[in-house]
Amino acid sequence: MPASRLDAIYRSILLTKFFTKGWGNPENLRRIFEFRKIVANREACYNLIPSDYPVTVTKFFWRRRNLIAKPLLKESGIGSILLENPFYGLRKPKDQIRSSLHNVSDIFIMGGCLILESIVLLNWCEQQGYSPLGLTGLSMGGHMASLAATNWPKPIPLIPCLSWSTASPVFTEGVMSASINWALLESQYFGNKMYQNDLAKMVRIIDQDDAFLAGQHFAKHYPDSMTRLDRIKVESKKRNEELKTSKDSSKLNNCDNTHKASANTIRKIKVENGKMAEEEAAADLFSLNLISNRFKSPNLNSWKGVCLFPVSKHPLFSDSKWREHEALQFMRGIMDECTHLRNFETPVDTELIIAVCARNDAYVPREGCMSLEEIWPGAEVRYIDAGHISAYLLHQKLFRSTIAEAFQRSLKKYPIDKS
Repeated sequence: MPASRLDAIYRSILLTKFFTKGWGNPENLRRIFEFRKIVANREACYNLIPSDYPVTVTKFFWRRRNLIAKPLLKESGIGSILLENPFYGLRKPKDQIRSSLHNVSDIFIMGGCLILESIVLLNWCEQQGYSPLGLTGLSMGGHMASLAATNWPKPIPLIPCLSWSTASPVFTEGVMSASINWALLESQYFGNKMYQNDLAKMVRIIDQDDAFLAGQHFAKHYPDSMTRLDRIKVESKKRNEELKTSKDSSKLNNCDNTHKASANTIRKIKVENGKMAEEEAAADLFSLNLISNRFKSPNLNSWKGVCLFPVSKHPLFSDSKWREHEALQFMRGIMDECTHLRNFETPVDTELIIAVCARNDAYVPREGCMSLEEIWPGAEVRYIDAGHISAYLLHQKLFRSTIAEAFQRSLKKYPIDKS
């Protein structure tokens, strides 16, 4: 399915940039990688938090309160605790603009904090007699909820919305990748040997690290990426060869006319589309290489059928071998190391998991990633025919009904003992 055009447009008009200070302190990254192994062990992680750890409350959650929490309480009788992310709202550094994290390492610190804080809140809810308990979130919040669920030692409904199995493609393939100063990251990577000699050896890209998987991906999508122009060019070449070998003048004339017609058709396609169709084919195969000028075009029809992942014109992507750049591979590796759900334990009961995904999500690409069903057998994934932004704007009611359904599923399987 084509990626959402609205996602690409929305991201292109935002001026905020991510990771403007780079990777973060290399020593801190090393400690984060080591801590991830502790957090990935449910028992070890759970025991890090005292059961009576105190809870505090703040009140700055307008969107989640009014779009999810209040309607959920009114419609289904489900109360909510709205957790504010570290590095967000009142918890962000004073010089940080909105949610634009300064360092790559910040997102891993955020994830570790949310896992531990979720344990604190769930323990408090149990002590207050609330049941059943569940976890949900949208976009990055959905992924954070998934990470938190891996460390709760009991069955728990989980409803991750508009997220997937890892944050790796979000920052290396999706529209968010255009908001990263890759030149800075590459400069830091090669400027400090610790990144290459120590840290790179501590991480591993989980998805598509097997050449067979990459070959499967290419074989699966190559026929679909053949544009109309490709087919015409193949046919024209074939007919051109017939021209050279044929002795029949009538056949020669017919083929020549056909060849001219094909050439005219090619030119027509180029004019109609406003750009070379070969670029569209390349975009289908290697979406990060497409530097689209269509954001400047008032004619949205010119976007039709094009998978848009606008990446800035910086040196990292100046050639056709961007996949070989070590900085990009390092980003994939550290994101998989710290956020890939396969690196964490499986939730106690995966049948209580209902994920809601946008089929045309350009923020959270799923192609080439392990699916939630593969990692968590028994989990259910549902798809909305929308992009990331349109799903968030138009499908809040669906998110709420899915949350309520997951809670009902939990009550049916684990009835509350009222004795």
